[in-house]
Amino acid sequence: MKALYLTAIGETSIREIEIPIPGPEEVLLKIGMVGFCGGDLNGFKGLFELQEYPNILGHEVGGTIVEKGAGVPDTLQKGMQATIYPYQNCGTCISCRKGRRNACRDNKTMGVRRPGAMTEYIAIHWKDVFVSTTLSLKALALVEPLTVGFHAAARGRITPQDTVAVIGLGMVGLGALASAVDRGATTIAIDLDETKLEIAQKIGASHVIQPNLSNLHDALMSITNGDGPDVIIEAVGSPHTYRTAVEEVAYTGRVVCIGYAKSPVEFNTGSFVRKEIEILGSRNCTVEFPEVIKYLEAGHFPIDDVVSKTVRIDDAGAALAQWATDPTGIVKIMVDVNPFSHD
Repeated sequence: MKALYLTAIGETSIREIEIPIPGPEEVLLKIGMVGFCGGDLNGFKGLFELQEYPNILGHEVGGTIVEKGAGVPDTLQKGMQATIYPYQNCGTCISCRKGRRNACRDNKTMGVRRPGAMTEYIAIHWKDVFVSTTLSLKALALVEPLTVGFHAAARGRITPQDTVAVIGLGMVGLGALASAVDRGATTIAIDLDETKLEIAQKIGASHVIQPNLSNLHDALMSITNGDGPDVIIEAVGSPHTYRTAVEEVAYTGRVVCIGYAKSPVEFNTGSFVRKEIEILGSRNCTVEFPEVIKYLEAGHFPIDDVVSKTVRIDDAGAALAQWATDPTGIVKIMVDVNPFSHD
């Protein structure tokens, strides 16, 4: 079967590998759709410190159960469509001992530090499989990045009384926005890309700001009556947006950081103290998979709008290279792994 490998910085290849045999507590998942994520892009560009080479890419999955081991419970049956929890934790580090396996010191995410799912079949432990009776394979492949955003909203302890600004509307940022809307907060979507702002409005954003066309500080002050947002979620990963989040958040507010800044960030730390703000990291997700599946099943998310293009696995490497060259207008690239698909 075919698999897309990230072989080195800026290099991919299609290789033939064996179809795995599921163990007693594993299911064999026939992969239908896999999404490229920002981590894949940064790994391709050599900007992701955790990326290991060579490796099969992919951890945003929509697939179908085609075989199951003897120890797999009857709640999972052949023919069910599913997505997967792609993180592997050690179980012994301090994060794991505290029950926060998402921040495992030795976390191994599929496609980053262990083989990924951009191939035709994978074998995976049944506990990491989440099914839906209504979602399409494309929708299921959106679950994982949305869970990362939902987890960030949970880290920010967002309530209906909060005004929440999300900086950066990639899939994770849109997930954070969706969760904030779902929690009843007043929401502000911030991005340079007009297409992404239009998607944010479909999700339910209360306000949108395009900072290359208007003054971000003035707009935030106007919306919040001079207070600043109670919560700012940073989902870009640049020194500028990190500083902006700290500078613009309200006194006693909360800044949630998802993005990996690619270079050191300088802060005026007096803002931390004077404003008595909380700065919270947010990594991966914990219990959000069922929540996001339920959210998507309710039809609140514009699934078709966020999928910018769909390519065959043979063309996936070229699509990744093109995305690295020109990311304009790209929210999500899907890879159709089914060799018989003609969609």
